[in-house]
Amino acid sequence: METVLLVIHLIIALVLVVVVLLQRSEGGALGIGGGGGAMSTRGAANLLTRTTAGLATAFMLTSILLALMSGAHTEQRSILDMPSSGAPAAPSGPAAPTEPSAPLSE
Repeated sequence: METVLLVIHLIIALVLVVVVLLQRSEGGALGIGGGGGAMSTRGAANLLTRTTAGLATAFMLTSILLALMSGAHTEQRSILDMPSSGAPAAPSGPAAPTEPSAPLSE
């Protein structure tokens, strides 16, 4: 179920990006929804605005659902959540000094 919801979430995100880029920009940014077409400018803007609002709502709902579903797992996923396997090893003292090796003859 989580995988299906994730795929739907990604599709909504991609469609939302496309719809936002199709909108006519106010300041000349990335809006590519220029003139022409069967719909009037006002009708197209209204349709794109409503579509954007609907997709944004669906995106937020799927985001919340995915967050809730990810918190429902009971198995430990992080190494920080796992209890330690035992007491830490006692630090060993300094190593005993060894005799220096014989000098190399030339």
